[in-house]
Amino acid sequence: MYSLFQQGGAVMYVLLFMSILATAIILMKLYQFFRSGLRRLAFVDDTVSAVQRGEHEQAIKSLQQHDNPVARVLESAIHYGADPVMSTGDVEAEVSRVGSAQIRNLESWLRGLSSIAHLSPLLGLLGTVTGMIAAFMSLEAAGSRVDPSILSGGIWEALLTTAFGLTVAIPAMAAFYYLEGEVDRSRAAMKDASIRVLRHFGKTPHVDSRGDERVEDETYGL
Repeated sequence: MYSLFQQGGAVMYVLLFMSILATAIILMKLYQFFRSGLRRLAFVDDTVSAVQRGEHEQAIKSLQQHDNPVARVLESAIHYGADPVMSTGDVEAEVSRVGSAQIRNLESWLRGLSSIAHLSPLLGLLGTVTGMIAAFMSLEAAGSRVDPSILSGGIWEALLTTAFGLTVAIPAMAAFYYLEGEVDRSRAAMKDASIRVLRHFGKTPHVDSRGDERVEDETYGL
């Protein structure tokens, strides 16, 4: 393995560093998502039922036992929605602030993972191009004493970087799309849960001329 890295050149070490970084990001995000319990949303229905019964304080205490970001949004929706002084616009702004903070926390490091997935093939291609240049320079220097093994050996050494770049990029891209999908799922759950709670307080989003609620992505900033 060390011999292959030497033959591949300096680009191989850059790709190795990027692969280690990508692995660290993936493991960190998987642990974060598992610890937060993004898919464990059974508490949402219980919370909505408690709010409908008027048990606001009990609902908030129950939510504080969960690390799920949806619980934080629900907690803010109950707290601000139950405040008779706050208008619908004020409630929307506060829930949006909390929801946006939770989404930013979930999305942290995902852009770095995406960058690794996109840059790795380009770095591999760069290593291949520079390796091919070196191979042809050696071929030219050989003059009339051309040995086909010089060219073939230089080509397969140059292609090492492309192969390694794709090896890094493919798992990184697959993990990025999976993690991004989990964030989108959580975003949709936040939106749905907050609307269900705020509907009880009569502070749902504005209604358009057709009577449809605005539940697009901009609703409550989610």
